[in-house]
Formats: sequence, C-alpha cells, structure tokens
Amino acid sequence: MRSGRTLFIVCLAWFFLGCGAFFFDELMLVWIISGAAVLPLVLLDFFALLCLTDTLAPDRGISPVLAQGLRTAVTITLRRTEGSVIPPRALYLFDIYPDGMRTDRMPVKIKTNRLTCGAAFEYQYYLVPVERGKWEFTRLELLLVSPLGCWRRRVKHAVHSPGATFPDFKKLAGSNIVGSLELTGIKEVRKRGQGMEFMSLREYQKGDSIKSIDWRATGRRKKFIVREYQEEQDQQLLFLLDSGYRLHRREAHTGGQRTQFDSALEAAMLLSWVALKHGDSVSLGCFGAEERWLPPRKGVRALPAIMRSLYDIKSAPSPSSLFSALEGALARLKRRSFIIMISNFREEDEESLSWILRTVGRRHLLLLVSLRELEAEQLAARSGDPLQSAAAFAYLSARKTLYKKWEHLGLLTLESSAAKLSSALINRYLEVKRSGRL
Repeated sequence: MRSGRTLFIVCLAWFFLGCGAFFFDELMLVWIISGAAVLPLVLLDFFALLCLTDTLAPDRGISPVLAQGLRTAVTITLRRTEGSVIPPRALYLFDIYPDGMRTDRMPVKIKTNRLTCGAAFEYQYYLVPVERGKWEFTRLELLLVSPLGCWRRRVKHAVHSPGATFPDFKKLAGSNIVGSLELTGIKEVRKRGQGMEFMSLREYQKGDSIKSIDWRATGRRKKFIVREYQEEQDQQLLFLLDSGYRLHRREAHTGGQRTQFDSALEAAMLLSWVALKHGDSVSLGCFGAEERWLPPRKGVRALPAIMRSLYDIKSAPSPSSLFSALEGALARLKRRSFIIMISNFREEDEESLSWILRTVGRRHLLLLVSLRELEAEQLAARSGDPLQSAAAFAYLSARKTLYKKWEHLGLLTLESSAAKLSSALINRYLEVKRSGRL
C-alpha cells in the first residue's frame, strides 16, 4: 500500500496552511478543523481500497509458439467477481513479460467503468519476441487506486503462460515449394540436372551446357540433342554452425535485436526444408558457445523434430574452434556428404585450417560460408579518415584472397550479408545439385 497523488496534494496543502497558521492566529482554527475533517476521509479511503476492491480475476491469452521478430497479440481478460462492492477509481495493468520480448504498451491504464460485475473485460496489446528459446510469463500485476485517489495498492496475480520462440518460418507456409521460395528471392529452378543417372534425350535449348550435347544423336537427327539426367537423390547434408564470437555480431538493419547467428540458423533451417523436399538427408552440428549434434534425418516430416532440437541455441562471445568442428565431422560421417560450415572466416584461418581443409576436401564436398562485415565495408568506403579506410580495405582484401586460395583447392566459398543469406545459400545448394558434384 502506497500513498497516491491526491494524498500528497492534500498533505502539501495542509502543510502550507499550517505555515500560514504559524504566522496568522486566525488560520489556526481553520488548520485544525481541516485536518480533523480530512483524516477520517483518508482512513476511510484506505480501508475501502484494502477491503473492497481486490476482487479482480485476471487471465492471459497468448500463443505457446511464437516466431522471432514477428508481432504477436496478447489478450488480458479481467473479470470483476460477485463480491466486489466498490470499484477502484483507476486501474493500471502491468503484464510482466519475459526478458526476450519487447513492447511499448506497458503499463496501461484501464477505465474502471468498463469493469461491470460478473462480466469479462478484454484488453489486447502486441509484443515482439526478439530472442529464440523457451519463455514463461509468471505473473500479472494490477495497480489499484482508491476511490478518493489517496492510496495505491499493487496486487500480484500468478498467471503462468509457458511457450517457446522459434526462428521465423513463415516462409515455409504452404506445400508449393516454388511459391514459398519466391518469397525469399530464390532463382527459378529448371530441373535439367547433370546428375549421374541418365533420364532422356531432348532438343537443345538456350542455356544448356555444351558438355551435355550427345553428338551421336545430333548426327543422326541433324539437330542438336542433349542428354538429360535425373537429379541425384538420397544425398547427405551436414550443417556446421558457429555459435561463438564470430557470429555474435548484432545486425544493424534489425536495430540490434538479431545476431548474425540468428540469420545463420534461420538459413540452415530453410535450406534443411528444401533439402528434405529434394529427398536428401540432413544433419546439423553446432560448435562454439554451445555444442549440439543432430544425427541425419530424412523426409519432410523430420523438419519439426529438427526445429525443436535447435530452435533454442544462442550465440555468445566465447571462442570457437573451426578445426575441432571439422575434425569431429570427419569422425562422425560415414559417407560422402555436402558439408556447409557457416562462420566468419578471416586471414588467420588459412594456416590453422590448411591441413584439415585438404583432408575434408578429399572425402567430402565442403562449402565455407562467411557472413559479410558491413562495418568494415563502410569504413573502407568512407573518405573521412584515410588510415581507417586503408586498414579496412586491406582487411577485406585479405579475406577475398583467402577465399580464392580455398577455391583453388577445390573448396566452395560463399560470402553473403545476413539479410540475403537464406536465398544465397539455397541457390548455391541447387547449383551443386544440378552440377552433380556430390
């Protein structure tokens, strides 16, 4: 129970009246009578708030499954019970939401004339989950103002609402793969693969590779004929996600609410869905701040299990060993696989990874995905400080040189911004599928 604004104003006025009575005797009687008149009202207001107005039964309605970064509605239901005699003068609602969520609607003032006895009053507000993982609303608080406004009483109600926040998989809605992928900017896929299994002969069309021309059939039919191959199925993908300091950088275009690791995980989940739709099996490994391994799974029905196993992984500013992650993958993989390692590769990785990259490249197909550092690019393009611009330019040039050296070793590299990572990664996967390199 705390004093309210009205009580503060009354006490302040009575104090100044007492100061006047100290200098003017004719105000002394007024000061005593006013104090004697106000005190019973203040005490009556206190007991009214204490005994008669704590009769509100709150409840909360929220979906147990949320998508990261998407607004979600929360419905608060207030019901005034039958035992209520005097409604509060004013009511302030505090919904104690988890730390991983944001809203600008709390606290909110509710008009008490809408709280009729026995009826339910609903108030809806929106919040945005900015972090993945499990969450739980534990309580809801009401600040009740006494009928005369002299007192305020905070009442806590235990209203539990558990749930979980997943990456944004709204792109996965619907069963049409092409329609879903168009939302992410992915190129149109023509299924004229150059896999290992022959399917049919057909006429040459613009865009076909010259290597696919069947010269014997061309000589017989007097026009260009190409050999069409069945796209290979039943291949295995392995994602290696770096949850350490390399991808713990906050993304500027999201207002600092998301990290690069959030984008990497979302891209891996989206590509997992595409690979499962193509008949491939998917396994995932996480290293760095948190280590986790998910064995190979196949079929579109495996996607929910993959999401439940990895949705709560978070990055942290802790060291991560790229060498150990690749070494562990070599020990676990029993067949040739398409390994996609997502991190932030730098010049010093050339020497530390030289042996393991050659070993992995002989047994598997490796794609090294590095997220661009937009801050360094902005410094390189800035003309204000020549020294900073030169240092940033040299840093970016060394990264590009490193990627070219790895490509000369037969490895695949990809550099992308966090915002375009999903579409770039899926396009590269489809290119590899068409090329038959697996």
